[in-house]
Amino acid sequence: MNNPSAKTKAIIAYITFIGLLIAISMNQEKKEEYTLWHIKNMFGLLIILFIAVALQNSFIGFYIYWTCAIFWLFSLIMAIVGRKKGIPFFSEKFQQWFTFLG
Repeated sequence: MNNPSAKTKAIIAYITFIGLLIAISMNQEKKEEYTLWHIKNMFGLLIILFIAVALQNSFIGFYIYWTCAIFWLFSLIMAIVGRKKGIPFFSEKFQQWFTFLG
């Protein structure tokens, strides 16, 4: 990744829900494919997190929550190092499902 602006926006996308909204608005001015990829990835992670919170009183909710946390950390590290590598299977699906984001 040679574009520091796109990399910065991608990192911002992983900083909570507010960071995702900021990254989406920043990416509206100058569309960056790299940033959009990470925005879609984080949006999918947030949906998984909401499911985990809804199921928080069960073992499966606990498991989904911590799995999501590990996926978030991995995705953040990939954004920092400048790669579009994400969660196996899920990141590919997030890119297909969330086309309305870009």
